[in-house]
Amino acid sequence: MAPALALVAPAHAEPADGCLGEEGATVEEARVEQEVPQEILRGSGFDAAVDRFEEELCAASDLDGAGAVVQGHGEALWRDAVERVQAPGEVEGDLSAEDDRPLYWARLAMTSALNRWEPGFALSGAERAELVADLERRSRGQDGEDFAEAPGEADVSHVVVTGFDPFLLDDDIRQANPSGAAALALDGAVLETADGVAVVKAMLYPVRWRDFTDGMVEQSLLPYYTGDQPADAVITVSQGSPGRFDLEAHNGAWRGGFQDNEVLGTPEIIPVPEGVPTVSPQPQWSDSSLDRPAIVEETTGAPFPVFDNTEVTEIPAGGTAPVVRPDGPTPGSEARSGGGGNYLSNEIAYRNTLLRDATEGDVPAGHIHTPVLNLGLGGNISDPAFEEEREAIVRQVEDIVAASIR
Repeated sequence: MAPALALVAPAHAEPADGCLGEEGATVEEARVEQEVPQEILRGSGFDAAVDRFEEELCAASDLDGAGAVVQGHGEALWRDAVERVQAPGEVEGDLSAEDDRPLYWARLAMTSALNRWEPGFALSGAERAELVADLERRSRGQDGEDFAEAPGEADVSHVVVTGFDPFLLDDDIRQANPSGAAALALDGAVLETADGVAVVKAMLYPVRWRDFTDGMVEQSLLPYYTGDQPADAVITVSQGSPGRFDLEAHNGAWRGGFQDNEVLGTPEIIPVPEGVPTVSPQPQWSDSSLDRPAIVEETTGAPFPVFDNTEVTEIPAGGTAPVVRPDGPTPGSEARSGGGGNYLSNEIAYRNTLLRDATEGDVPAGHIHTPVLNLGLGGNISDPAFEEEREAIVRQVEDIVAASIR
């Protein structure tokens, strides 16, 4: 059956006709109106969830009512996206179940509605922004730190795994992201590892510089380093190079400025938000603590090769020009690219491992780059080869995560 998102029932006024204006959507949100996103929403059944969200939002009579709508639908959107991926035999519709794109486009449709909403009561810009932020957190799995239980298991490891939204959408609006599919497949999963049973908590992140500047990574990951239920490993995942997995050894403190999903980007040092634990002075490099050689030996070639990637690009101490170093940074150098580049993949890896160091966490923490997942020519939103490759990538991410627990 198609996923049915839970309805919330706050106190409502009668729905207001035309409560959504034409202005206010972001560059990223505006893409929802294109043919392919609409086809993905229809093919997954998530278009109905968007419609219900808009109806309840229009019926909200005050800020508390709107907050209840956002909370209920944000949590339900994440839950139903996870269930859709993990129970594909129960899914109806034209779109394969193991797909991260319905969640992405449904979330954008809902945040677009929030940004275009013209309520019948006074709503400040800050209040609207907090509603959008709350929907983002809840629909990305970032709203709680509890791990699922592993029935019958007394000694269980806890693992955080993160993924990303699709990106490069102006090149091909059909883009998916296998790291997002892997996160949805692994949320709540119970894995058999060399060290026993591990339970996974997964969450997703946007491909937007501003959210990272505002501290989304630190706010969502800090509880897993310092909270009541700390993680035994924190592993970030993103899409990388064609035909291979990379375990990134060194993460650099530099943003290259490549445009994000809002067509923005500025080259600069990665800004660390105020109010979170950090290392001072800010280091140019922060390293993986995964046992990369052992993971490579255990997981490579099934079906993709896995590499321990130690390459970086630096400006050497006393130098002015960038230099590629195959074996990692040299003392006193300035970062220009970590092993994972200088885009948001490198940045989440840097922020995660910097947070580990700042909290003196002694846990495996590092970054996995997956192979690139491509659709064939012809404009179809899916095809058998695409679905087979996505499934293979997701299964190998699971194997690499399990091999990381030691």
